[in-house]
Amino acid sequence: MNTTSSIYLIPCNLGESSIDPIPQYAKTIIYELNIFFVENERSARRYLRSIGYTKNFDEVTLILLDKQQEGKNIKQHLQQIKKKGESAGILSEAGLPGIADPGTQIVKIAHSLSIKVQPLVGPSSILLALVASGMNGQSFCFHGYLPIETPAQIKKIKELETQSARFGTTQIFMETPYRNNKIIENILSSCMPDTKLCIACDITLDTEFIQTKSMKEWKEQTPDIHKRPAIFLINM
Repeated sequence: MNTTSSIYLIPCNLGESSIDPIPQYAKTIIYELNIFFVENERSARRYLRSIGYTKNFDEVTLILLDKQQEGKNIKQHLQQIKKKGESAGILSEAGLPGIADPGTQIVKIAHSLSIKVQPLVGPSSILLALVASGMNGQSFCFHGYLPIETPAQIKKIKELETQSARFGTTQIFMETPYRNNKIIENILSSCMPDTKLCIACDITLDTEFIQTKSMKEWKEQTPDIHKRPAIFLINM
């Protein structure tokens, strides 16, 4: 590991599974770290142990990230890390930090302090869904979560379909797992019959399900993915 300060973006498994998508080189770097920015201390400890991290957590610093007050005290922590020549990791709850994740602000501040930022290779549900969808991988847009209320959500879905039709761009979004079936219902009721929808859930897990069909085809056999983490993609 570098002797100068670095912030490492640590990949996390997308769920409990027999598949281990974290490369050994990334694990070797993680094993050396003593400071982590985390969303949840308990799940962070559990994940680190699962990939072979053996350090005593009484001697490890876990800095809890608050999504509502993410910038609070982060700069002070990073200044201390740089002053001491230490390095730290940012650990997401799933996938890679920085995408639909509170790690972005840490990275922004690290750059402002001239601290090296190093992403480690690992799974991203968004990119894995895109490459498995058969949709346009040259031009795509990730929208995160759509509006929760049905009228606003349907309006947004129609806007995304229009953008896809106009520019050929794959439109990617997600939903809280317990609302998956509702958003599928709204997608199918909003889009043109020939528009393509990819539903990608439980990516990298034993129960992985990734299929691309037209809206007309999905209406004939709509899957039940209640409470299963999923990514949705639409393309004309």
